[in-house]
Amino acid sequence: MSETIKVKTMAEYASSGENPDILFWVGCAGSFDERAKKISRAIVKILNHVGLKFAVLGTEESCSGDPAKRAGNEFLFQMQALNNITVMNGYQVKKIVTGCPHCFNTLKNEYPSLGGNYEVIHHTQLIQQLIDSGKLSVTGGAFAGKKITFHDPCYLGRGNDVYEAPREVIKKLDADLSEMKRSRAKGFCCGAGGAQMFKDAEKGNKEVNIERTEEALALEPAVIATGCPFCMTMMTDGVKHFNKEQQTKVLDVAELAAQNFNLT
Repeated sequence: MSETIKVKTMAEYASSGENPDILFWVGCAGSFDERAKKISRAIVKILNHVGLKFAVLGTEESCSGDPAKRAGNEFLFQMQALNNITVMNGYQVKKIVTGCPHCFNTLKNEYPSLGGNYEVIHHTQLIQQLIDSGKLSVTGGAFAGKKITFHDPCYLGRGNDVYEAPREVIKKLDADLSEMKRSRAKGFCCGAGGAQMFKDAEKGNKEVNIERTEEALALEPAVIATGCPFCMTMMTDGVKHFNKEQQTKVLDVAELAAQNFNLT
């Protein structure tokens, strides 16, 4: 049974005349998918651990509109985006951290043209900043010496040039960071991006996530790390396909960090 975590909403802060330092944009997966909820809890655990004043929108948060836009429904995307922008501007939101590269990319790059101008960072960037500033320590502990390979989410890496932040966090765990042949700017998709998550696969002789998981498992890692709930689903399914769940775990960078700071 998971522990109950209480997080204040923007509405609760507003009712007391306060403003949090940062809005945690949870995202649809982080709110409703059982596996992705664990990533959201890890992010909250880190934010609480360092004493950062943050809030969520709660029931006022709607889908960022990324799936609709990628699937070609621009009208639905703009409806969803404008609704979210109205809510966030009403709370005078300035800075946002996301648990999902899809939300990160959409809020950062596509909301400004619709009137939503915010400083948007991905949770791996925030964790790196907290480590660099000395507010968070994850050195040693559960993952020391273990081989970890990082799968670059498309919208984090090639979409926004964020390659080093997640890797710096993994290195701080004293882990053995091992790179796949296709990584960083030459990374390979997990198979879920561009709204592919929500449609049947096209004809072919192999699923994309199986191809990617094969690359990761060839390194015989203890952990396949990622920073995206879509990638989490696809890589986890891939590991299950090869019956490697006992040998290799799939964990988000936030989970790696959250598991380790209690051990320092």
